[in-house]
Amino acid sequence: MKARRKVYVTGVRPDIRVPFAEVELTGAEPSVRLYDTSGPGSDPAEGLPPLRGPWIAERGDVAPVRGPGTPLAGRDGQRPTQLQYARAGVTTSEMEFVALREGMPVSVVREEIAAGRAVLPVNVNHPESEPMIIGSRFLVKVNANIGTSAVTSSIAEEVEKLTWATRWGADTVMDLSTGKRIHETREAIVRNSAVPIGTVPIYQALEKVDGDPVKLSWEVFRDTVIEQAEQGVDYMTVHAGVRLGYVPLAVNRVTGIVSRGGSIMAAWCLAHHQENFLYTNFAELCDILARYDITFSLGDGLRPGSIADANDEAQFAELRTLGELTSVAWEHGVQVMIEGPGHVPMHKIKENVDLQQELCHQAPFYTLGPLTTDIAPAYDHITSAIGAAMIGMFGTAMLCYVTPKEHLGLPDRDDVKAGVIAYKIAAHAADLAKGHPGAQAWDDALSKARFEFRWEDQFNLSLDPETARAYHDATLPASPAKTAHFCSMCGPKFCSMKITQELKEYAAQGMREKSTEFMESGGKVYLPLA
Repeated sequence: MKARRKVYVTGVRPDIRVPFAEVELTGAEPSVRLYDTSGPGSDPAEGLPPLRGPWIAERGDVAPVRGPGTPLAGRDGQRPTQLQYARAGVTTSEMEFVALREGMPVSVVREEIAAGRAVLPVNVNHPESEPMIIGSRFLVKVNANIGTSAVTSSIAEEVEKLTWATRWGADTVMDLSTGKRIHETREAIVRNSAVPIGTVPIYQALEKVDGDPVKLSWEVFRDTVIEQAEQGVDYMTVHAGVRLGYVPLAVNRVTGIVSRGGSIMAAWCLAHHQENFLYTNFAELCDILARYDITFSLGDGLRPGSIADANDEAQFAELRTLGELTSVAWEHGVQVMIEGPGHVPMHKIKENVDLQQELCHQAPFYTLGPLTTDIAPAYDHITSAIGAAMIGMFGTAMLCYVTPKEHLGLPDRDDVKAGVIAYKIAAHAADLAKGHPGAQAWDDALSKARFEFRWEDQFNLSLDPETARAYHDATLPASPAKTAHFCSMCGPKFCSMKITQELKEYAAQGMREKSTEFMESGGKVYLPLA
């Protein structure tokens, strides 16, 4: 991408340097700046520089938990969360960073965080991250899932997937590793990530009890959360809304409980005939997350896994509990977003957003798709991007991508790219529909390049320049084709844009002729008296 280069916008202090991808256009056309998530780049063995290290230290409210060189946590019971700062009217460096990144006044950023309508996920032990914000007033974000399984993949492959996902625009990445060496995999991912990292701690907790949900306990889960907090995980999915009394509601579903975390907690509840220990110990969990500024991603363990199960009582019963837990988390100064479905037909999507906003007090909504039909294995990045664009338009703040491998297997590098790009399209379409300031400038620049047959500018402005160029060159590879006023679809005689340009020229020529005729006749307008 020679026409693309990384540029930085500096904030009030010189170490606030916000990255953008600048696309240089041909001729006298102004360059276009695009949101950039690719990070500064580094040797995976070395990790990224601690961008936020000085900002965290200067606030003075964290200290090493076990002496020098050990992970940080809130000093003397303090809660160093962006929510607490925002409520106190404090503008942090992280808030200024995202304000510049979003093109929004920093006061709006602070107010949205203070109200709980947006989250800024930045664990104090992940100083390498470039701050970003998730909320309905901001650009719709995209999450990419990666992680090893018990069957396939390696640490090196997952770090490569991280780099690959953020290159194509992933705003956050979740490490969903379920195989061995979960701790080492996560450490490599966090140290090399400029975007927030999320996890589902129950997966590692389950590994610690040899994969038997019945052996799980609050103590095992709590220790796992602290382990991940000290590594720098920025947000955690917690399935505290899967209550014992809700499990029977899913029995008659077509696809039952499809969430891994949800099924684990349901199995534990039924085996012990006790309330979910994540629910009963939620206040203590809040205290732990507050010490590190970890954001809750309250999991939808009872989300629908098929069109037939969409918007049922099991799903909405859990959602009501997530609203209750949101209030508890906010009382402890912890940031919260709410996870959502799943599989939902188009006519039922808006109800999901409306109910979530009502029951969860306008906390940011983070949805998996939703998939709008169940008939297309191998194409679920498409079935879900349709729903993602719609739910984003209605107010969802972040979209969890779905890859072509959904329901079929572990995504590889190509699947990650396909999923991220499908969801960047959905997110941008939602930004346009919401009228986000500046969103249309990108579209306008590409449309203008298309009409003027500036082929290289079209390629360079696209989400995937390499593929756009390859598709064009597959039939017109010669250099002169890059300036031709047609492509292989219509050819030189039937190109609508070429014909329109000629019509404009004819119209302009006609106006010139009429102007000359008018001036030659004396240049006077005669208005006869009636």
